[in-house]
This record gives sequence, C-alpha cells and structure tokens, in this order.
Amino acid sequence: MKTWLKPVGSVLIAGALLAGGTGVTGLGGSTTVYADQDVQRNVINVVGKGEISVKPDIAYLSIGVDSQAATAQSAQKATADKIQKITALLKTTWKIEDKDIKSTTFYVQPNYTYNEKDGQKVTGYTAHHTLQVSYRDLSKVGQLLDAASGAGANNIESVQFSVENRDQYEAQVIEKAMANADLKAGAIAKAAKRQLGVVLVVSQGDAQNPIIYAESSMAKMDTAGTADNATSVEPGEVKVSTQLSVQYEMK
Repeated sequence: MKTWLKPVGSVLIAGALLAGGTGVTGLGGSTTVYADQDVQRNVINVVGKGEISVKPDIAYLSIGVDSQAATAQSAQKATADKIQKITALLKTTWKIEDKDIKSTTFYVQPNYTYNEKDGQKVTGYTAHHTLQVSYRDLSKVGQLLDAASGAGANNIESVQFSVENRDQYEAQVIEKAMANADLKAGAIAKAAKRQLGVVLVVSQGDAQNPIIYAESSMAKMDTAGTADNATSVEPGEVKVSTQLSVQYEMK
C-alpha cells in the first residue's frame, strides 16, 4: 500500500518512501517514487522439502491378457473369455469388489510380416485387455498373481504399492517441509549477517496431493505358480513428500 502526500512542485512524494526506491515518470512530467525495490532486497526465498517413509496399505495390480488368432474377432473372443474368467475369480474367490476392478487398456491390432516379394502382409491379430486391481491384503499379493496366471493372465504388467488415504500423512510432510525451509532461511540470514524475520508468503508446490512413490518393491514371477515356487512380492516402503516455497522477511 502506498500513502500519498500532496504534490510539491511537479513531484509526488511517497509517504512510505524508503531509501533505494525507484522512480517512474508520469503525466505532466511528475515522478512517482516506490519502495518496492528496497522491499525486494530484504526478503529471503527458499524451498523447503519434507519427506516421510511409511508402510504401504494398498497395491495396484495390472493384470493383462494377450491372445493371438487368425481373425480379429477370434482374438478378441479368446481374450474376452480369459478376462471374464479372471474377473469371476477375483470377485468370488478373492472377494474383490466391483469398484476395485477396472479395465485400463483394450485393443485389437493386426500382426504383419514383410518381405521384398510380397511386401507387407497381415499374418493374424492380437487382442490385449488389461485390468487394474486394487488389493489391500499385501501379504497375499503374490498368491493373487499366481491365481490370475492360472486363470489365463499372461501379461502381469506391474505391481505398484501406495497409501490409500494420503491426507493422514500430509500434515507431517508439511511440518517437515516448513522446518527445512526455516533451517535454510536461517542459515542464509546468518551468512548475510542479518536476522530472519516473519514469514511473508507460503505456497505448496504440489498442493492437490503430496507425492507418493515406492522406495522398493520386488516381484519375482513364476509362471508355473507351483506351491514351492510361488510368486514373491515384497511391498517395502513408500515415501510421501511435499515441498513449500517460502518467503521470509530479512531484518
């Protein structure tokens, strides 16, 4: 906010004028003086980062089926039959609800060969269908994958571990990020032989959701799915992180 005094000659003087202000020539040759430049010289801007490691409580499994046939219709039907069988298994045997099973990818495409004599030629078709399954009993993820393979799944694309309710960790990572920002800003002020003042502005870089990613996970698949060589999946830990852009006053 700028407070104005009455004109003195042809110059307007800012009532809140600080040393080092900038001047802008206005109509009639008058000059308006601002204190913004000095304010900008007396702030510290830092980015604080906060991160915690937690145990995951949900796994997202990508379970797919690929089928090949001479015609697109045959390939599609073969894939649909296997997906139907897998879906029934997940719902009945594994008690997974409809809301936790959804299709993410589906396509039917031709397969080609090429040679100089005949050029490009269609040799058949591949149909692909992927289900994303949300599963919360992490101790049985490997068994579920083996069961899906036994029902016809031949394309286990990924297993991703995460936390379902991110809000429960957000306050913790924000506090850590703010403490990190305080530490950085304090060190900068000390190095400049100044004192750290109040916080002026704070913004969260990932305000919608804190970032969640897996620290370590391992899936050792055994397509045979035998009892002695069952799939082993270790959820490990996931990290929840956020960052804050913080502006401080520097005294």
